[in-house]
Amino acid sequence: PSSAGLRRRSLSVAMLYSAGMPFDASASPGRFSDRRLSSDRPVALWLFAMAGMIFVMVGLGGATRLTGSGLSIMEWAPLSGALPPLSHAAWEKLFALYRTIPQSRLLHPGMGLAGFRHLFWLEYVHRLWGRLMGVAFLAPLLWFAWRGQIGRRLGLRLAGLFVLGGLQGAVGWFMVASGFAADAVAVAPVRLMLHLGLALALYAAILWTALGLARRAPAAIPGARSARRLAVGATLSLALTILAGSLVAGTHAGFAYNSFPLMEGHLVPPDYAALHPFARNLVANLAAVQFDHRLLATLTLLVSLAAALAAARLGRVRRAAMAFGALVVLQYGLGIATLLLIVPTGLAVIHQLNAVLALTAALVLLHGLRGAAPALREPA
Repeated sequence: PSSAGLRRRSLSVAMLYSAGMPFDASASPGRFSDRRLSSDRPVALWLFAMAGMIFVMVGLGGATRLTGSGLSIMEWAPLSGALPPLSHAAWEKLFALYRTIPQSRLLHPGMGLAGFRHLFWLEYVHRLWGRLMGVAFLAPLLWFAWRGQIGRRLGLRLAGLFVLGGLQGAVGWFMVASGFAADAVAVAPVRLMLHLGLALALYAAILWTALGLARRAPAAIPGARSARRLAVGATLSLALTILAGSLVAGTHAGFAYNSFPLMEGHLVPPDYAALHPFARNLVANLAAVQFDHRLLATLTLLVSLAAALAAARLGRVRRAAMAFGALVVLQYGLGIATLLLIVPTGLAVIHQLNAVLALTAALVLLHGLRGAAPALREPA
């Protein structure tokens, strides 16, 4: 073998040895990769399942927000709160607490215990799902670590993600607590954006890690530099659009200006800068919040289509590129329909979930391009 080949094989052996994996010195380098993939596959499947649980969680969170259920549980009890009320007296106690907040007095003045239970159960399932996610992450993590299937670097990354998951629970309560203020009937939009943003960051990190474990390192794709740049831009634009959408949800801006493409006859609403200082418009002015979301969505659509078309020419990532482009187009259409129909709950939840699917497709596309190297004579 050539000296370069021997060095590559020695490096492969060293990497496998450091990860605690057995190896056979007589085996070919390709078999090392096969063994690594075989050992990593259960870990990857577990992480894909965790990403799926976060996807469900995002849907549950959207439903609780749209129905106003998120403020029905006024206590943060990570352990004891896992059990629902088990007696009539317990139900009455929780209902009495709920009746002390502005949302109950202003939005549900005549609500009885039966109506409160309807709100409670949706928020309870939302929080219970979060607790189940914690168990579903920690238990397999400890199991795989005990079996030696997780190397030190990966273990540290996953431990960090577990800590961030716990922080997400605290951020969720920080968000809910804002709805108990004297003049509030819903949670603070900025805190809602923070809560959703952290959830999507966790989702992206877990999905990216799972993809890295499930796939071989790809060879370079000649001429892929421009496609990768466009894909990175589209992904960032999509993430910003989703965060802007959370502000639309938090301010209920979707119930205003229910026309498209103009906003009550104007391309830019005349009251875009009605609040002072100007920065308040970006998070509290319904006209500005909705216009910003529309503008970002349109920019995302254009950049995503350009990225999809550029990547579709490269062969290996064609399917991922086409899926990404299709999901962004669908997302744009769902947003328009949700606006024109004045935010039906079911359609709004689908709109939110499809945003996560579009983000998923963007990450899969980027992961497929991650090994891409620019061609020596790639045109500008």
